[in-house]
Amino acid sequence: MPDPESPVKMNEPQLSADAKATFDKYSIKDEASGTQVMLVDGFVNAIAPEGANYHKIKREQFAILFSIADTTHTGKLSIQDWANFENLLSKADADYEIAFRIFDTEGSGTIKFDQFQKLYNLNKGSDTIPFDWNSEWTTLYLGGKKNRHDMTYPQFTQMLRGLQGERVRQAFHHLDKNGDGYIEPRDFQRIILETAQHKLSDHLLENLQTLCNISAGGKVSYANVRAFQNVIREMDLVELIIRKAASKSKDGRITRSEFLDEAARNTRFSMFTPMEADILFHFAGLDETSGRLSVGDFAKVLDASWHAPYPPGESSMESEIEDSGKTVLRNVLESAHHFALGSLAGAFGAFMVYPIDLVKTRMQNQRSQQVGQMLYKNSLDCAKKVIRNEGFKGLYSGVVPQLIGVAPEKAIKLTVNDLARRHFSDPKSGAIALHHEMFSGGLAGACQVIFTNPLEIVKIRLQVQGEIAKTVDGVPPRSAIWIVKNLGLVGLYKGASACLLRDVPFSAIYFTSYNHLKRDYFGESQTNKLGVLQLLTAGAMAGMPAAYLTTPCDVIKTRLQVEARKGETKYHNLRHCASTIFKEEGMKAFFKGGPARILRSSPQFGFTLAAYEVLQNLLPLPGSAFAPATETENLTPLRDTIAPLPYLRSRNALKLILDLDQNFGKLNVPNHQGWMGIPGYGGKPSGSSPVAP
Repeated sequence: MPDPESPVKMNEPQLSADAKATFDKYSIKDEASGTQVMLVDGFVNAIAPEGANYHKIKREQFAILFSIADTTHTGKLSIQDWANFENLLSKADADYEIAFRIFDTEGSGTIKFDQFQKLYNLNKGSDTIPFDWNSEWTTLYLGGKKNRHDMTYPQFTQMLRGLQGERVRQAFHHLDKNGDGYIEPRDFQRIILETAQHKLSDHLLENLQTLCNISAGGKVSYANVRAFQNVIREMDLVELIIRKAASKSKDGRITRSEFLDEAARNTRFSMFTPMEADILFHFAGLDETSGRLSVGDFAKVLDASWHAPYPPGESSMESEIEDSGKTVLRNVLESAHHFALGSLAGAFGAFMVYPIDLVKTRMQNQRSQQVGQMLYKNSLDCAKKVIRNEGFKGLYSGVVPQLIGVAPEKAIKLTVNDLARRHFSDPKSGAIALHHEMFSGGLAGACQVIFTNPLEIVKIRLQVQGEIAKTVDGVPPRSAIWIVKNLGLVGLYKGASACLLRDVPFSAIYFTSYNHLKRDYFGESQTNKLGVLQLLTAGAMAGMPAAYLTTPCDVIKTRLQVEARKGETKYHNLRHCASTIFKEEGMKAFFKGGPARILRSSPQFGFTLAAYEVLQNLLPLPGSAFAPATETENLTPLRDTIAPLPYLRSRNALKLILDLDQNFGKLNVPNHQGWMGIPGYGGKPSGSSPVAP
């Protein structure tokens, strides 16, 4: 009668279509039987495809699992053997059961200590730190030397659970030659490399000896070693706490205190000691000395697949040269991408508010000193009269050249602001000083004038010709092309100084206000993205002070660019225009069209910026997942495991076996034979004695 505590034997399973396809792909025809069989090489290729990254586990070590599938001990797997192995991998505790079956060589449901020790001794490294199988810890699981008992499946799995800690304890005691409770950093490194190398990242392994720096004396205490082991044993919980704490931080970064506070909120029984927190932040913060660390910093500790940016043997200079070439190309592509999205967003924003812009222009062009020629009382009266005299279509007079010109105009503004902000921002935190924010916005406003000025002068003359036709007889309507030809290249840049005077402060105020509203009022952070309505509101609110405070500059620009009618003052330059307006119409004239300008600029930039950010999400630059982090992309997530579950369970079973010794399953030189200790492996009959290499 089978042991009730042994793994449950399953009925012969039916082979799935995927499992059959895998068997067909990696099997060969057996000449003796004429059937398809899978050999060791094919088995390894099936469960550990060539070319994949297995990190610290050698691909050849997956051959250990062949003895589990080869129940007939012939060195060949039938299709039914493969089906049984696939079925085993589907079990919830497959990783532990595989490890158990490795040592249950007789298939009895129990493991004999003598056989377990033989297999262990045959497959451990020649220079491995010795392990005492007669220690007090061992007797607790297996009984005393004279009263050994066989291990059941639950007993074996629990022993494996605590084995690594005992190996670390015995290794520390072995290397503590003075018996003072301290070892050299190189000895600590040796212990970790022998007991946990297969579970840790390159970053951790390369910096193990720096653990001595967290306490005075230059040596590593046993408390340090146990704290380090506790951290790596609780990696999953540590990651959960870090993610939760980072999600509550505005910049996606956390301090040691914030980690411990979040740990207290999320744990009831697994408390982290101050030393464990010190060790975690020490290794995660080797490249970031500020003490505020991002998830990307912790990934170097928590993610076992993390590795150095260039492979061993390749110089960092070669990598930097290659990366610099990719970065230049990347920057060009990003600029083109920003330009295209900015064009679409700008055209959309301009179209939505064009009627308001037309009203604003006509109000600003109205000269109040001419009695009897006051066409409009206010912005609302202006809109009503435009619709009555020119029809609804009149509200969109000149919209076509506006849309054609506004695309590159807004694209340049958005692209230059993005590039300038990126240049001045801290590469890790994304923080930017206020004066750099304003300079970036002002630079964007200055660069757009090359498109803005010709566009504005053509648009304004098209917008006012409707009212000229109503007040002056015999004036034919002019097209945009006629206006361009009539003005010439120099004429298209008439009032450019006023355009600069308006656009530079407008953009400096607007972009700075917009980013602060998003961050400080709506609470945007690297872990909290805003919705479309919030972006639209932030853009509209930022446009209000920017639009109104720059209205005097806009009035001057409009007066300079509109063709003077008979009897009206002709302005010569910026200073003459400003002084004349003040003398003839007073200070109030400088804020004509101010409300209309707010009503136009505020929603226009709200629509434009909201559309720009939505388009960036809908139409990302191809390959952007691999791009360097920008000011809004600093939160680097830890890698989620997406491999098939059977492979993950095979890998986890190997990790359990490698907890015994890092050399299990490696090829033994010079024999070049696989895991010699497994009876039945490579055709060796079951029950035969293991042969030492």
